[in-house]
Amino acid sequence: MTTATEQSHLVKRVEEIESATVRFAGDSGDGMQLVGEQFTTATVVFGNDISTLPDYPAEIRAPAGTLAGVSGFQINFSSQEVHTPGDRIDALFALNPAALKVNLPDLRFGGVIVADADAFTKENLEKVGYKSNPLEDDSLREYKVVSIPLSDMNFKAVEGLGLDRKTANRCKNFFALGLAFWLYDRPMEPTIRWVQQKFVKRPAIMDANLRTLKAGYHFGETAEIFTSSYRINRAVIPPGTYRKISGNEGIAMGLVAAAKLANKPLFYASYPITPASDILHSLSAKKNYGVVTFQAEDEIAAMCAVIGAAYGGSLAVTGTSGPGVALKSEAIGLAVMTELPAVIVNVQRGGPSTGLPTKTEQADLFQAIFGRNGECPVPVVAAATPADCFETAIEACRIALQFMTPVILLSDGYLANGSEPWRIPDIDSLPKIDVNYHTNKYNFQPYSRNERLGRPWAVPGTPELQHRIGGLEKQHITGNVNYDPDNHEYMVKLRDEKIHGIQEDIPPLEINGDATGDLLVLGWGGAYGSIMTAVEKARREKRSVSSAHLRYLNPFPKNLENVLSGFKKILIPELNLGQLRFIIRSRFLIDSEGLNKIKGKPFQVNEIYEKIVDLLEN
Repeated sequence: MTTATEQSHLVKRVEEIESATVRFAGDSGDGMQLVGEQFTTATVVFGNDISTLPDYPAEIRAPAGTLAGVSGFQINFSSQEVHTPGDRIDALFALNPAALKVNLPDLRFGGVIVADADAFTKENLEKVGYKSNPLEDDSLREYKVVSIPLSDMNFKAVEGLGLDRKTANRCKNFFALGLAFWLYDRPMEPTIRWVQQKFVKRPAIMDANLRTLKAGYHFGETAEIFTSSYRINRAVIPPGTYRKISGNEGIAMGLVAAAKLANKPLFYASYPITPASDILHSLSAKKNYGVVTFQAEDEIAAMCAVIGAAYGGSLAVTGTSGPGVALKSEAIGLAVMTELPAVIVNVQRGGPSTGLPTKTEQADLFQAIFGRNGECPVPVVAAATPADCFETAIEACRIALQFMTPVILLSDGYLANGSEPWRIPDIDSLPKIDVNYHTNKYNFQPYSRNERLGRPWAVPGTPELQHRIGGLEKQHITGNVNYDPDNHEYMVKLRDEKIHGIQEDIPPLEINGDATGDLLVLGWGGAYGSIMTAVEKARREKRSVSSAHLRYLNPFPKNLENVLSGFKKILIPELNLGQLRFIIRSRFLIDSEGLNKIKGKPFQVNEIYEKIVDLLEN
């Protein structure tokens, strides 16, 4: 061990590295998500490419210091393009023993642990099953452990501001943030501006957070614990205006953009549910854009309100998670029967039932495609990244409006809460959505068809276009209630043909890599980043592997079967037991290998890479 006298003569150096993965962890009330967001914002401002993974505890308020109450935020930032929040973490900021115990398995050997020594009390150690203090018993010898009295230094930083001990303790997360800013050469200015704006009416709280933020930064700069900090240069990215965006923000902005592109009012009805609630929160603040939001008393009411809004001429959307889709299923069937445009956003989480409310999963694909009574086809699209949520939301709205049908948009908890840089698009580059209300009263028939097999959209109040809609089977053309067996079969096939015809209106599936070869990795949804990174790594090693990612899951792109036929083996990674693999087998009689994970966590790159190597070598 280097003595303090020896360290005082050490000159701290700045070490340049290509990338780093950092995780902040503590109790659910310690502000880890806030710290992570501020670190992310500073990193985006600095110019690095990023990918984040917030990790919330499932319990709203678990007992303090317990394993169940640990909240975390992970960020992978680099001078190169990144697609995932990282596999192994390089630095762990652990504010209590529970945070250390939960997150230590993900820390790479030789990684940095910054721990609040004040929190490693006998009581807190016993809560999580530590028989001795890991900061002192040599069990962490494979890591670089920085044990500091963080809580005590925070209290000293805010002395004299008149704060009670509980309020003062809430600032300690900003001490950790300041230290992280110094360690990775991040600018403090974006966070300083945020604090000043957030607490402008609470000057004591403002001063406390700014003091402890700067105290953490200067501690790293002057303390004789660190001999170096790290610098990650700016990433080389296409020119443009960028901002940080999460998946839920992307969906909200995509819905607003789609409404403007279609020149239709946007109506969003939702019942609060994790992890979809932020879409409602975001849209409720956009009244100036003609957005109307409705917090319904339950999921069924939200879906029925959407049907009413669509009947009235709005772009109507509801958002939920898997349990909510189950409750909405009959009303979704009503939207299919009435052939009204609506979008149902399903931000998937672990199931079944209440399941894992704050964890991610891809297990609602069967539900989206098949989960209604009767022959009830619905188009299904899935977003691939947080930024892609914007474009996919627009596409879901386009399909709904142009084909007069409800559409299910699949996201997941990983995409919803994760963030990445988003290049704000030029408005002129966005797809046009040309949809007109039917106003011609001559020979009007509510179930006549256009070239897309969509029926006319005649809104209430249009002179002489009165018509009935409802859940009972419709007569072809007239829309009258009809129980004739031949008519029912004809209408079932017609609705199915309309959905199948969307194939003519969507782009072919693109291949990343060679069009033929030994192995194709086929994915959908939030597995995109891990698949892309694993395949790129394997291709750099001259392995015969390509990838393709599905946005359109019902119907599939027209060329999907041809793409699959060009490879000797197919690998389908999914956060479920193999739902896409099951559908591929039933549709095309093409066998594939599955890589399935149901742990509430996204894929790590190495999990997919190791499976690729195994399939190619065995």
